[in-house]
Amino acid sequence: MSYGDPAKYITQLYVTEECQQDTYAQEIIQRSKLPVRVIGDRQHPDISGTYPENLTQGKHHLLLCRNRGKFFKPCPATWEYTCCEYQVLNIGMGCPMDCVYCILQAYLNNPWISFFVNINELFTELDAAFAAKPQTFLRIGTGEFTDSLALDSLTHFSPLLVKYMRDKQNAVLELKSKSVVIDNLEGLEHGGRTIVAWSLNSPLIMEQEEIRTASLEERLAAAVRCAEWGYRLAFHFDPIIWHKGWQEGYRTTIQRLFAKVPADCIAWISLGALRYLPALQPIAAERFPQSNFFYEEFVEGLDGKSRYFRSQRVEMYKLIVDELARFADPRTCIYFCMESENIWKEVFGYTPTERGSLPAMLDRSVCDMQEQPHAVALNL
Repeated sequence: MSYGDPAKYITQLYVTEECQQDTYAQEIIQRSKLPVRVIGDRQHPDISGTYPENLTQGKHHLLLCRNRGKFFKPCPATWEYTCCEYQVLNIGMGCPMDCVYCILQAYLNNPWISFFVNINELFTELDAAFAAKPQTFLRIGTGEFTDSLALDSLTHFSPLLVKYMRDKQNAVLELKSKSVVIDNLEGLEHGGRTIVAWSLNSPLIMEQEEIRTASLEERLAAAVRCAEWGYRLAFHFDPIIWHKGWQEGYRTTIQRLFAKVPADCIAWISLGALRYLPALQPIAAERFPQSNFFYEEFVEGLDGKSRYFRSQRVEMYKLIVDELARFADPRTCIYFCMESENIWKEVFGYTPTERGSLPAMLDRSVCDMQEQPHAVALNL
């Protein structure tokens, strides 16, 4: 069942005193048409209860504030597993959608959603990063601590990022979402430097465990529209979850993906089996008692996260990789997020090291597609 724009779940807006007169903050306030409360710079929204019990209520509350830390950092990866050297651009914290498996439930410690309005400092920091590494190819994403587009109907931030990135020949921006809030992307001169991405899963998982998100068909239809506008696409099967009928579920999603979306528009597809901080399990069990996938058997990984046994992961990966191989463009990079080279060898028959490293594989997929413009053949 379609939920629509996740931003409509926001019913109360807050702004800190230091940001109250900020031009960009005022634009968001006027656009929202929501009641606004001004709070002290060191205060926070007054939400009853304690965390995480009040997280469901907190998702109605959006705080416009200043980021006092760094905006731009390397992905907080674990070096025991193969990392793609993704760069995270932190535009806010929290999300109006509510996935049962969301790691932010255990990672954050406050229930409200934050969006950072000191964007001049954000772009200054990006300028410095590009100046410091002019020869390094950067893959940048905003979807680490929030959804890239879920609030975009309020913030209108995506056009600012896309326009900033359009002439950055040594970088690409990835906007990753489970929503279909893409209207602000239409008609922009993006220069091929922005990739629009969606997380996908088995239909059952998407319907039951990803609350207030777009349906599979909505995500694919949005991807087709973005392809029409000249954007490259990416998809992330993460987390892959062991459940009854998972084999047919993931096959169905992959077949629907390639029945709708032109294969030669897809820059990369990532795969990652469910892994989580042990603290997440009791939080999710309390908030979502109807869900049961956390009660499978897990083993502690090298990163301290709970993971499926290796044999289970390999079984799921092999089926999904084999299905993807039937349809994917040869230039599309299909890769694992945070897996060992042993798993790579067992599933793919090679390791990233043998192909120059995972970052190099991803960089090549972007450059190869950039050199050979696609002809969009829509499969409606």
